[in-house]
Amino acid sequence: MRQILTCRWLLRARRRVFAHLPFMPLVSDVQDVVYLNWVVPLDRVQSLVPPGLCPWQRDGMTVLTVLTYRHGHFGPPVPKWLRRVFPSPLQSNWRLYLEDSARYSEAVFFIDNVMDSLPYTAGARLLSDALPTHLADKFRHTTTGDVYETLIVAGEGSAPDFRCRAERVDARELPDTLQAWFTSWEDAVARLTLRQCAIARVPDIQRLAIAGIDLPVDVAQVLPLTLQPGSFHSDALHAIIGDALPFCFAVPEVKFGVLWERLL
Repeated sequence: MRQILTCRWLLRARRRVFAHLPFMPLVSDVQDVVYLNWVVPLDRVQSLVPPGLCPWQRDGMTVLTVLTYRHGHFGPPVPKWLRRVFPSPLQSNWRLYLEDSARYSEAVFFIDNVMDSLPYTAGARLLSDALPTHLADKFRHTTTGDVYETLIVAGEGSAPDFRCRAERVDARELPDTLQAWFTSWEDAVARLTLRQCAIARVPDIQRLAIAGIDLPVDVAQVLPLTLQPGSFHSDALHAIIGDALPFCFAVPEVKFGVLWERLL
């Protein structure tokens, strides 16, 4: 399966065909989006960013986010009754934020993307350049009352590992580490969720792809979270975040759309 999903001639053939076809948008009624955001030294992630892309930075620091959610019938924008035939996979995006440029604004760069569905992972690998996706051996993302729990186990695959449990709190407080970045809790949530496009590497042709995204988050509906002590672990992130604590919040539901895609 891996050989098929990374077959260069198959990917080249798809690009030739799709170059003559209109892009098919995708939509989803996303639920339980959990954001974990860390302020980390830029030099720890600079090697992950391709030349020509400039991460957000303040005094040698940048912001890394892991957001995990459940799709709601992820597929083409057909009538709602017909969209029910499409599954609702789990997905986790790992990303850095980019400074605005002449080519893009309000953009993120995908470090990793993980799903729990083989058909969706295969579809993303074969049909998209902007969503390099890994299949988790085990992926759980649940909500019980005020507690959100996520578990990603790589197994023998290439997905990163991740485990956390966060619970809802009342205080909407901006951590000291983010005081230089945002003016308030609401400002932080708005700017971390308002993204117009996502950029990713396209390894087989050594280029970048960009996709337009629509994620109209209502800040008033966003819930502040805090990690439960001892609940977080990720070998994949340890060298980057160290012992830093994340700024956490949840978006109960939001309509998500992929609007377009092209190579840079």
